[in-house]
Amino acid sequence: MSENGNGLEMEIQYLKGVGPKTAMLLAKLKLQTVRDVLYYFPRRYDDRRNLPKLIMLRSGEPQTVRGRLIKLDSRGTKGGKVLLRATLDDSTGQVSLVWFNQPWLKRELEKARGEIIAYGLVREGPGRQLEISSPEWEWLDEEDDSDDFARITPVYPLTEGVPQWAIRRAAKSACQFFASQVVDPLPNDFRQHYKLPSLAWSVQQLHSPENEDSRRSAHRRLAFEEFLYLQLTLQIRRNQVKQEIGIAFPISQLDSLDVAPISLFAPQDQASTTLWEQVHKMLPFQLTQAQERVIGEIWDDMERPAPMNRLVQGDVGSGKTAVAACAMLAAVRCGYQAALMAPTEILAEQHYANLHRLFEPLGITVRLLVGKQGAKEKRAAMEAASSGQAQLCVGTHALIQEGVQFHKLGLAIIDEQHRFGVVQRLALRQKGIGNPDVLVMTATPIPRTLTMTLYGDLDLSVIDELPPGRKPIKTHWKLPSERPQVYKVVADLVAEGRQAYFVCPMITESDKMQTQAAEDLHYRLSTEIYPHLRIGLLHGQMKSLEKEAVMNAFRAHELDILVSTVVIEVGVDVPNATIMVIEDAFRFGLSQLHQLRGRVGRGSHQSFCILISESKTEESNQRMKVMVRTSNGFEIAEEDLKLRGPGDLAGTRQSGIVDFNVANLIDDGALLEPARQAAIQILTDDPGLSLPRHSLILEEIRKKRGDEAMIVVS
Repeated sequence: MSENGNGLEMEIQYLKGVGPKTAMLLAKLKLQTVRDVLYYFPRRYDDRRNLPKLIMLRSGEPQTVRGRLIKLDSRGTKGGKVLLRATLDDSTGQVSLVWFNQPWLKRELEKARGEIIAYGLVREGPGRQLEISSPEWEWLDEEDDSDDFARITPVYPLTEGVPQWAIRRAAKSACQFFASQVVDPLPNDFRQHYKLPSLAWSVQQLHSPENEDSRRSAHRRLAFEEFLYLQLTLQIRRNQVKQEIGIAFPISQLDSLDVAPISLFAPQDQASTTLWEQVHKMLPFQLTQAQERVIGEIWDDMERPAPMNRLVQGDVGSGKTAVAACAMLAAVRCGYQAALMAPTEILAEQHYANLHRLFEPLGITVRLLVGKQGAKEKRAAMEAASSGQAQLCVGTHALIQEGVQFHKLGLAIIDEQHRFGVVQRLALRQKGIGNPDVLVMTATPIPRTLTMTLYGDLDLSVIDELPPGRKPIKTHWKLPSERPQVYKVVADLVAEGRQAYFVCPMITESDKMQTQAAEDLHYRLSTEIYPHLRIGLLHGQMKSLEKEAVMNAFRAHELDILVSTVVIEVGVDVPNATIMVIEDAFRFGLSQLHQLRGRVGRGSHQSFCILISESKTEESNQRMKVMVRTSNGFEIAEEDLKLRGPGDLAGTRQSGIVDFNVANLIDDGALLEPARQAAIQILTDDPGLSLPRHSLILEEIRKKRGDEAMIVVS
């Protein structure tokens, strides 16, 4: 923030009521200056104006409670852990506070003087006694017992050894003496138009709200501002890319019957057909209207002189590969090469097999480049790419390794793009000539709010229609006790000639543990449940050749059942596999369950997904209910966002772009669109943010988003 004076840069040890010792504690939270404290906002609030008496508590509600500890019990469990149970009493009733495997807390609680405040979800425990599991808690010190207690009290994020009172005291002093020095970067007329209060008032209200309406208004102001800076960054990137000179693919000219193919490599007999006719000749199925619409959007982009920067979203099985193939065909017909980069060798090999089958009859050469290839095979693929003999190249990260060169790369396609970092995507683009067109694809449906934040600099196409003839997958949730019935259903389907998947979860972050789980299930199914069936095993610790052999055997129906880890989550396509059993389904997130389910239902037969899951928690139960209720990936993604938050969804954590200080994509998502419109209007009036009224906004963007805001995203 720009300030009138140097007060916001003052070390916090000089704040009234802080001092050197407290400043050393706050340094653990990287709070060193007054400015740091002012912008270290509470993560929630305790409304202490009317705390409920313990006798009034009800199960299923998060509550803040106040009372005295009258009993403390610690005991060991069968697994060698420690269960700590404290009894809180306020003379009207009692509630148990329970912590699991935190033995050091006993010493802390034994020191408790007077009353404590605790917060958490109230539930019914053993003997119908109400309890709060793993509550937040703090002592009530002398300051809390004062008349200042009955207010909306901020609760700040903590780290070990830093008490709430230390942050509250520093924040109160910082607001009292220095908040007025904050200069508002948003012009007055802009704030009035969007009904935003001043920044100084908003900062004060977030630390010490007068009432709930004031807190909401302050939160809205700061959330809107954060979204505005993000949207300005994305719009600047978008505008810069559109101003670049790229490749203007002469696609329209290809439809002229008297124009020969521009490609040096395309067979000459293709000159007598239009590009759409070649597409229909190439594809062994009818495109959906959604696919045709998206292909048209891509071709329109390719014809423009600015580089294409487009994201294609499509649910599982919507036919993104066919759309990519049509983009590649256009590039090759115009005399350029195309490259497709996939995140795994299994997916890259499948893309290669599909594209080779499609393009070979057209005389178009497709080459594969992956890490497992031998030196001779890899060298041949690299030479084919650099000479231009290979018009299409498919691979993994191997495509961007040093030494890989292309003859005339004009189109770069990144599949399941959230699995690649920005640097990797840039590396592929830089191997092209000039500014090649970039098409990124994802089969992971993304909520609209995340699309606007993560990919606001891209043009968006959505394939929102499944190919005809696909039957909806029937999904069922079964308890572990119902496994025998599930096993019988699988046996019956296999007897009809179908194939099945059994998927094991990642029990820990350890690949070894995941492998052991799959191996154990494979052994049990092979020896006890289905000794008469052909059962294969696939997991990430296997060598590439082993994995390829297993997948080829499954595709060829040399196996009846495939036991696998999540290595099959993306890209595996076996139309005859019509049932998937997901063990311990509660361990997976919604989007991952949806991706796994998408491995079946890829043929004309009715398919099934069986989720075997204990009724562990309300959240896991909710996930199972959503999976049973709908197969719409975008609806599932919205539910996943609500349940897990944006930081846990695929690809978002690595981006860093959703790391807001105040804004929350779930609660504040409605502000994204007005913030985007505001950003577009600002840049329409002042493309370079060079006007004096926008100087502080430009300063904030550079400070919060770095120089990324001022450079082209590639």
